[in-house]
Amino acid sequence: MQRKKSTEKKIAPKKCSAYIEGAGVVIDEPISDTLKKNYMPYAMSVIISRALPEIDGFKPSHRKLLYTMYKNGLLNPDRERSKSANIVGATMKLNPHGDQSIYDTMVRLTRGNESLLHPYIDSKGSFGKAYSRDMRCAAPRYTEAKLAPICKELFKDIDKETVDFVPNYDNTMLEPTLLPATFPTILVNSNVGIAVSMASNVCPFNLQEVCETCISLMKNPGHDILSTLKAPDFPGGGFILYDENELRKIYDTGRGSIKVRSKYSYDKSANCIEVTEIPYTTTVEAIIEKIADLIKQSKIREISYIRDETDIDGLKIAIDLKRGTDPDKLMQKLFRLTPLQDNYSCNFNILIAGTPRVMGIREILTEWTAFRTECIERRTYFDLNKKKEKLHLLEGLSKILLDIDKAVKIIRETEFEEDVIPNLMTGFGIDEIQAEYVAEIKLRNINRQYILKRIEEIEQLRTDIAEMEEILRDKSKVRAIIIKELKEVIKNYKQPRKTMLCYQTDYESEDTEEDIPDYPVNIFITKSGYFKKITPQSLRMSSEQKLKEGDYISQTFDTSNKSEIIFITDKYQAYKTKLSTFDCTKASVMGDYIPAKLGFDDDENLVTAIITSDYSGYVLFVYENGKITKVPLKSYETKTNRKKLANAYSNKSLLVKILFIPEDTDILLRTDGNRAVLCNTSLITPKSTRDSIGIQVITPKTKHIVNSAEIINNTENPTLEKYRVNNIPAVGLLAKKLPDSNQLSFD
Repeated sequence: MQRKKSTEKKIAPKKCSAYIEGAGVVIDEPISDTLKKNYMPYAMSVIISRALPEIDGFKPSHRKLLYTMYKNGLLNPDRERSKSANIVGATMKLNPHGDQSIYDTMVRLTRGNESLLHPYIDSKGSFGKAYSRDMRCAAPRYTEAKLAPICKELFKDIDKETVDFVPNYDNTMLEPTLLPATFPTILVNSNVGIAVSMASNVCPFNLQEVCETCISLMKNPGHDILSTLKAPDFPGGGFILYDENELRKIYDTGRGSIKVRSKYSYDKSANCIEVTEIPYTTTVEAIIEKIADLIKQSKIREISYIRDETDIDGLKIAIDLKRGTDPDKLMQKLFRLTPLQDNYSCNFNILIAGTPRVMGIREILTEWTAFRTECIERRTYFDLNKKKEKLHLLEGLSKILLDIDKAVKIIRETEFEEDVIPNLMTGFGIDEIQAEYVAEIKLRNINRQYILKRIEEIEQLRTDIAEMEEILRDKSKVRAIIIKELKEVIKNYKQPRKTMLCYQTDYESEDTEEDIPDYPVNIFITKSGYFKKITPQSLRMSSEQKLKEGDYISQTFDTSNKSEIIFITDKYQAYKTKLSTFDCTKASVMGDYIPAKLGFDDDENLVTAIITSDYSGYVLFVYENGKITKVPLKSYETKTNRKKLANAYSNKSLLVKILFIPEDTDILLRTDGNRAVLCNTSLITPKSTRDSIGIQVITPKTKHIVNSAEIINNTENPTLEKYRVNNIPAVGLLAKKLPDSNQLSFD
């Protein structure tokens, strides 16, 4: 069927002058200006209005949710719980970031989720668990919630102008900028936030300890915080490995790390370990997966079965043991290899007046005290004005008491309604506000008994006003009120510590060597930095070594799997690790690339490797200027498992050679001027400082340098014996003219 031609006229689009004018114009602009205009507003919004907690202990999303529940009457103890979906929907009037994000925020604040020491929401239904990754919360239409009783302390006197209010995003209602909490919530419940270029991670503390510490600091600014604030207290329980120095560092700077260990018990009848409390930073699933992975790698052989027995009674991980297994030794191994022991990194980054600040405990409590002082003063000022207004009205009422009939007569004989107030003002000498109040009194209340009863309050009001004015004048009275409120909080909401303290002083020095299997291995290191650990059996079955094109094997060792290896690089650094951390491999593979395995810096290359089991012997560093540093290998041994050691050797002169000697021996140094010296290393004084510049062993002639160094094991060679110099410390006499190097032979 033939298509009909369209009869409509095609109208050419009108040219928009505004569009045409700027079209296709490329404007050069510095990238710094572009970032300021486009990225900086976003970054500042995330930092100030989203990610970081403020001094009241809440992020904006928490505050908006709790305030919505408060306005909906969910703090009333007689009120039934409301469906979570209703709460989420109402919160969107203040927080229009999507219902799922609001519900996720709500879940973390509930009692059912067990994320907080003192939950702010009393919940009913499945809200998941903080210690489980896979135990998800139910949909908001199935769960119910209301505010927990402790929220009374968050909203106390909020309607008395104790904090500022600002319009919400569409100007339809007001919301508080902070909550006037009567105790330091910022330290009682944990708070984690990730902003742009900064983050916050505030660990929780026991409520009673925090309040007592705050009271002590208000009484004595020099109070020792550690004496009352023992350590953090995590909702998941467990044990904190007590380190006083680290805790003092955290309390002073707001940064540091806390080691948290799981709590377990051994059921002898079932030959089973039961883990009932785990670190706050991990989950049941992460622990089980890690243990299963270690079993697959044959790094743990003592476990026959592991299962999750978490139920309505709480968390439980059951670990069935093989016969003859020592449960305590196994747990020590699991603490080292799995999240059953984990670190909690502290970063007390808090918004103070819109500015992020990393603060210690003393500074945080000082800032909170200042904030709470302002709340008390604003509340007192609000109550003072109300009482003054009431006193003013009652004073006007008391004047009418002198002649009630006169007041009635004035009102009755006034012809126009608008003249009632002026006539009362004239008749009794009162102002307009008092006259308005008198005029609004019901006819039934115009009697002597009613008026006498009302004016009895005048003296009490005057007493209260005097007390409030004294509070506003005297800061010590404000502090006394704060202390009284803190004591009330302790009395009503204190609870025992959930996380116990482990004061064992030697938990870091537990012997781990017996857990490392001991067997012979062959080590191969290539010039490019590849590493292979091969068992003798595997090596016998291999035909040839697989190497990168142009690469070659520079070092080989026959040693034990329990040995340690030190890699020395061209950036004056050393990296030490255990051979057991490397997997056994075959000659037919490339092996591990050392710079990637140990995290070398950019452009950092391997120079040599040293293997040791007891850190005996010496390392010789030979430099171009003829100096040699003799460093005991013990200088590279550390009490902790530090991997990277800076200043491994001197950077004052270019390095020629690194030699490891188990004991003193002869070495031969050569210069590019065909001169050499043969000397015994016993003449070189050891230096315990790794980056020492050493001593002068050979003095090269002008424009010449030392270019080689070798260990001479057989000094009976007659060709070299005549050049041997013993017991001559004067380094200038050690250089001897040698014949051509091709004429020298070494056994």
